Amino acid sequence: MWQLLPPTALLLLASTGTRAEGLPKAELSLYPEWDRLLEMDPVTLTCRGDHTEEDKSTRWWHNGTLLPNQASSHFIASARVNDSGEYRCRTNRSELSHPVRLQVVAAWLVLQARRWVVQAGDPLVLRCHSWKNLPVYRVQFFQNGRGRQFSRQNSEFRISVATGEHNGSYFCRGMIHDRRNESSEAVQVLVLGVAIPPAPPGRLVTISLLLGLLFAVDTGLYFSVRRDLRNALKKGRSDKATWSKSPEDTQEQ
Repeated sequence: MWQLLPPTALLLLASTGTRAEGLPKAELSLYPEWDRLLEMDPVTLTCRGDHTEEDKSTRWWHNGTLLPNQASSHFIASARVNDSGEYRCRTNRSELSHPVRLQVVAAWLVLQARRWVVQAGDPLVLRCHSWKNLPVYRVQFFQNGRGRQFSRQNSEFRISVATGEHNGSYFCRGMIHDRRNESSEAVQVLVLGVAIPPAPPGRLVTISLLLGLLFAVDTGLYFSVRRDLRNALKKGRSDKATWSKSPEDTQEQ
């Protein structure tokens, strides 16, 4: 097949492949930013990437299938369960984006988070979202089966500084229309790393001065001991050279 192409076409294909490898990845984002939805929720996926003046189209894939939409945004006005799955996009001057996964749930309540995997020290925000945004009362959040927060109307659970203690399975429960006591599915939250609080600048200066002082004292002790040891060795050699037996030390024959 390659032998049938003229040299100019082969060169063009090679240069195009080289350029594609060096292109930046397209960026895919969600609005609202929740990746777990209820049926009939709206969501907009936006693809950002460079393009040429001749071709400003965007290509979209859902679960590996190319979608007909070529706009820079993919709008889902009323989500359905079959809208769940992996979405990716690219422009003609960008590589394929990292995948974004949507999960559309058929339920009364769903637990939402901006990120399910967070670094230790970062905030963690969970949201108990109801179908069609119906009012929810007596909202409870649970971690590993134990209650963490109760509120009459607040549907958010905020952790300002996440630690390893916040790893686990979370779900929420609430009353809808003061009649239906509903619970969401449980979702796993993972906190990575260990939070190390930054030291104040003044403390860093103090630590540096102490380390310098300890180093100076240690160095001074080293040279002092070395000097005393050398003097002791010299004195030992001198005593050996001048020592002689006294008459009292002479043994009787």
